[in-house]
Order: sequence, then structure tokens, then C-alpha cells
Amino acid sequence: MKEKFSRQLEIGFEKGLWGSRLVVLVAVLASLVTAFAVFYVATVDAWYLVMDLREYASPDLTDSARKTMRSQAIAHVVEVIDGYLLATVLLIFALGLYELFISALDEARKSEAFAKVLIINNLDDLKSRLGKVILMILIVKFFEHGIKMPFERPLDLLAFAGGIALVGLALFLSHSAIYHIGHGREGGN
Repeated sequence: MKEKFSRQLEIGFEKGLWGSRLVVLVAVLASLVTAFAVFYVATVDAWYLVMDLREYASPDLTDSARKTMRSQAIAHVVEVIDGYLLATVLLIFALGLYELFISALDEARKSEAFAKVLIINNLDDLKSRLGKVILMILIVKFFEHGIKMPFERPLDLLAFAGGIALVGLALFLSHSAIYHIGHGREGGN
């Protein structure tokens, strides 16, 4: 009798413990809502960017005004890309958490094109996918600062060139690690 009660208590506790993983749904839903909000913000920014550029072809625009408008447009394009990349990070995070803690995404597994990006098998997959997108965000941010950077001294140009070299190295190393992992060799994770 005592053993039976002990076993039922254990089974009940394990069911409750297993069910507690559903708290991850809060993070999944919050990430999805935030991703949709960031997609919305980036899309509105893109719309206004296009609307502001209607005047770019105007013959009444001076060369200096056109150059200023072009510089501002490029900065806004970088901000829009940054917004979409951030929304993508949130989406990948939500999908990854769902796959890891709740259930496999059956619809994603049916589609070969989406399966490569959206199927997360373990925490390393999630970390790797998020890392790639975060690296892209950092590259976009570097580009954004680079186009606004005043080059007043030769050292400024040298620092910028060093930054470009480090970005290239980061891309090479991330690609190299992905290649080695994908081909059965240990990577740099």
C-alpha cells in the first residue's frame, strides 16, 4: 500500500514536472508578438523611405541636396535591414524554443526549403542559428556607423579598415565552423 502511494506520487510529480515545460510558451508567444511588432516597424520605415525618395529624381533638386538625400536614404535602408534582421532573430528564437521544449514543427518538417532554417534539434542548433543572424546584425550596425564616420585623420581610416578585416575574419570563421560541423568534423563552437 505504501509502495503504491509512493509510486503514484512519483508519477504525479513527473507529470507535473514534464508539464512545467509549457511555461516556455510564454517566451514563445512574447517573442512572436515582438517579432511581428519589429516587422511592422521595419515595414513602416521602408514605406516612408520609399515615399521620401519620390523627390529624388526631381530636376529642381540641387546636387548637394540630392547627395544629402542619398546619404540619408542609405542610412535608413541600413536601419530597415537591421529591423528585419532583429525580427528574424526573434522569430528563430520563438520557433527554436517551441521545437526544443514543446513539440516538433510538423509543417516545417514537410517543407525542405524551410526545414534547413527552421528546424531546431538541440540548443547548439538554436545557438548557431541565432549567432549567424546576430553576426549579420552586427555587420549591418558596423556598416551603419561606417557610412556616418568622419575620416579626419589617417588613423581613422586605418581603424575602419581594421574593422572591415575583423568583420571578414568573423564571417570566415563562422562559415568555416559551419562547414566543419556540417561535414562531421568538430567545429569552432
